[in-house]
Amino acid sequence: MNTIAQLLQNNKKKILENWMQNQLSDTSLRDDLISNEELRRQSDELINGLSRATAGGNVDNIYAPEYEPVVEILSDISITRARQGFSPRETGMYVLSLKQAIITVLQDKYSEQPEVLYKELLTVNNLLDMLSMVTFDTYIKGREEVILRQTDEINEISTPVIRVWEGILALPIIGTLDSARTQIVMENLLQEIVNTGSSIAILDISGVPAVDSLVAQHLIKTVSATRLMGAECIISGIRAEIAQTIVHLGIDLSNIKTKASLASALQLAFSMRSVEVRKISKNTGFHIGR
Repeated sequence: MNTIAQLLQNNKKKILENWMQNQLSDTSLRDDLISNEELRRQSDELINGLSRATAGGNVDNIYAPEYEPVVEILSDISITRARQGFSPRETGMYVLSLKQAIITVLQDKYSEQPEVLYKELLTVNNLLDMLSMVTFDTYIKGREEVILRQTDEINEISTPVIRVWEGILALPIIGTLDSARTQIVMENLLQEIVNTGSSIAILDISGVPAVDSLVAQHLIKTVSATRLMGAECIISGIRAEIAQTIVHLGIDLSNIKTKASLASALQLAFSMRSVEVRKISKNTGFHIGR
């Protein structure tokens, strides 16, 4: 059995206590996200797994079969912490503080054998650094999953299809319109056209910060898909700067009904539905009829 394996087996309790002390003394520890009991359980599980992995003499290749349980433990911890909201530093310190705990025990044991101490320190540094990379890689994947899920949720929330009148739908678009979001917009809009039997859809782009050739193509695709469903599409929110950009890019929107404001688009939609809106008095407001 190699020195590191012996050290982990014979000094497990001391290493665990040193490690827990290192973690609990870190001012950035999120005790609101993980209890001391859970932290100790995770730490104890990892030390046991590391002790078994190193027992066969392999301290250089963490991708060998004997290290699979250790990598799995670290991956689960990293994924969980990414989802709970731990920072990269907080997650990385989990393994790095273990390294310091093992080094402290090594220094006490081999303080009078500098050559042995130096060799074992190199081994520990190399092994724990490789495990740290596993932690960071998995944490990043976990955060990417969280970000993608949140993006999908935000896109779903930020693309509501509103039934403003019988046969008339409105879809206010806020933010950048990319390929993924265009797909969500089209799916929501087409589904609502089917559900309500609407014949007119208003796409309001007042909340779109800028329109380039790609955004324009996405809008054209949405209009085309709407027409295939038998509904007419009106694009509102065409500001002066957007109109200039569209002309400068040479994008042809001549066959698409466009309006400067949502109110103007709604007025056009009413006329297309043969709905009349007129003011009947100052006290009673507006009258809408056919």
